[in-house]
Amino acid sequence: MITSDFVTNRKNKRETLDYDLVVVGGGITGVTCAITAAREGIKVALIQDRPVLGGNASSEVRIWMLGATSHMANNNRWSREGGLVDELMTENLYRNKEGNPVFLDALLIDKVCAERNIDLFLNTSVSAVTKNNDRMIASVDAFNSQNSTEYRFSAPLFADCSGDGIVGYLSGASFRIGAEDKDEFGEQFIADKEAYGEVLGHTIFFYTKQTDSPVEYHAPDFAIKNIEHKIIRINNSEYFNVEQHGCKYWWIEYGGRLDTVYDTEKIKYELWRVVYGIWDYIKNSGKYPQTSNQTLEWVGIIPGKRESRRFCGYYTLTQNDIILQNTHYDAVAFGGWSIDLHPADGVYSSLRACNQWHSKGIYQIPYRCYLSKDIDNLLIGGRIISVSHVANGSTRVMCTCAYGGEVIGLSAAMCTKNNVLPAAFMDKEKIKQLQRSLIERGHHIPNLDISAIDSLLSKASISVSSTLKLDNLGKSIGFMPLAESAATLLSIKGNLPRISLNVRCSERTSLEIQLRTSERMGNFTPCETIGTKTIHLDKGEQTIDFGFDYTTKQAKYLFICFMRNEKVEIEMASGIISGVTTVYNTVNPAVSNYGKQVPPADIGIEEFEFWCPKRIPNNSNIALHFHSPIDGFEAENLSRHIFRPVNSPNCWSADWNDITPWVDVHWNEKKALNTIRVFFDSDYDQALETVQMNHFFNISPHTVRNFSVEDGNGNNIAHITDNHNAVCNIVLKRTVITDRLVFRFERISDNAPVSVMGIIVK
Repeated sequence: MITSDFVTNRKNKRETLDYDLVVVGGGITGVTCAITAAREGIKVALIQDRPVLGGNASSEVRIWMLGATSHMANNNRWSREGGLVDELMTENLYRNKEGNPVFLDALLIDKVCAERNIDLFLNTSVSAVTKNNDRMIASVDAFNSQNSTEYRFSAPLFADCSGDGIVGYLSGASFRIGAEDKDEFGEQFIADKEAYGEVLGHTIFFYTKQTDSPVEYHAPDFAIKNIEHKIIRINNSEYFNVEQHGCKYWWIEYGGRLDTVYDTEKIKYELWRVVYGIWDYIKNSGKYPQTSNQTLEWVGIIPGKRESRRFCGYYTLTQNDIILQNTHYDAVAFGGWSIDLHPADGVYSSLRACNQWHSKGIYQIPYRCYLSKDIDNLLIGGRIISVSHVANGSTRVMCTCAYGGEVIGLSAAMCTKNNVLPAAFMDKEKIKQLQRSLIERGHHIPNLDISAIDSLLSKASISVSSTLKLDNLGKSIGFMPLAESAATLLSIKGNLPRISLNVRCSERTSLEIQLRTSERMGNFTPCETIGTKTIHLDKGEQTIDFGFDYTTKQAKYLFICFMRNEKVEIEMASGIISGVTTVYNTVNPAVSNYGKQVPPADIGIEEFEFWCPKRIPNNSNIALHFHSPIDGFEAENLSRHIFRPVNSPNCWSADWNDITPWVDVHWNEKKALNTIRVFFDSDYDQALETVQMNHFFNISPHTVRNFSVEDGNGNNIAHITDNHNAVCNIVLKRTVITDRLVFRFERISDNAPVSVMGIIVK
């Protein structure tokens, strides 16, 4: 029993804690930052003001994680974020392919708690900052309402991943809210501030549930009545469809005219009024009798926030960086979501709910965007990084934010080990250390040209059991109507061979075949037509044979395009080959893809077509047969350090018929080995939305599941089963002294030759 006599006042329990890095904010960005730093051996506090991790991705909000892949509806091929972001995405796919948001909560807690160098503080809100001097934070103060404990967290380094930038704000760092004028950064996609507003609003989602009997609904008094007269989008089938899941209604947005930091509670209540009003309309207007057995199962308890403060760094990313795909010496991450701006009035606006404009490919994000120019020991991550309002329309999405979280987490660890501040890595030589370390962990930085990674593999001789010589794309699985233009996308170095394909026609017709490529290496927008063939076809099944007189000295991707003809069917194949895919000139209005992007002339955006793949299991290849085999899958790719198929397949692939493929790595002298890292193809082209959407497989059919590693004496030093990640990191229990490693892989299926994107040995 505890008793206490009356006292004049009392104080809460207080703890003072010291760390190497304090991460404020437990959204996806804070999670990737904390895990990355902890895995490098530094002590991390992760402070989250909510009861779960994940922020907008959590079960409290339920927005899917997505980034450059943009629902696979743009031209950003093989662009899913790598490293730790990919680890989280593929792990969620493995455990939770149905997209249950509660399971994602558990996965994030699981991943954080697995790191012994992280102390997690949930339900803990930062409220104050103390400083050593104008440019250095000493500590942050926070309060946990669940255990009535006040904390003071001290550290030499802080990472603000809080969404609204509470640490940066309280420390005095400069920031922006709202839209710049056109002439400040030379941006052209600047809307009328008065009519359109300057800040994106918040959204609250809802879930519905089908029951076995009719369910009545009595709306709360606060719900908006007669909502169909107040929100015009309810009368627009492009936005409103009762067959849709409530979380498809991303356009239930409000608050851009208010202060999106201080008015968040006011915005939330208005969104609740809207959501319950919409459900009242669905259930009680009499227009939707098919919903009689449905009930409202869940409504978000906090809004998903899109925009608030953006802190001023040493560089501000702008529209021009995105559209022109500018290169930066200190590139450490990339984005690829469209520039996605919404009217500030949200549901009460008469304007389109969003304006999305895509670039022709992914773009670099510099390290300088992740630093505050005013506070020397502060790293910034998430939607608050140093970008313009227009650029924030692209960089604000979660996978892009989380990719930056990995950057600042690794930077913090390297700063700790080298006793320097984050700005030290802005140096043109030192930044290469950070870039190399990111790449070693599976992070991809587009168009980065740095010297080779330090790996013992570069000093070894490599032999393999076989090498794929690509003369066909697998066994026939039938014919597909050419209802939309389709293209095989594959990398060629040297001569493009002649090609054969079986087709079937309902009547006599002609088939147009185009050879296209992108105007820029690393892009996958087929905007340059190299040649065109017109082939006359008879009714019935037949084989066509064609070729283009084309040679390239440098490996590059080509599009072999079969232009739309509804009288023609083309044969499809079963093969699953790294760096080869089929794309379609298709439409996906969910991301403003109507087959072709045609922007207004004065907004600084390019016009081009969209050629996009289909989702597994509908992404079969066209059954092309090559008269001479295509190379590009050689063992030398194993020691390169681009671990995804950009410009070329960048992998070693075994022959179709090799059922026991192996790689033999041999040195002239014995080496001391401690870690082995093997990189696989997790099909970076597939968008793996974390919640709401179902996925067909729980492991990419490209990914090698089982393999073993032997030393020079035939001893098994590693045996991996049920791998489902792109990066398999093997930390040996003891140092192995050997002059040889043999990797033995288990083939996945007859349709997928074993492919390995790279190996690092240290």
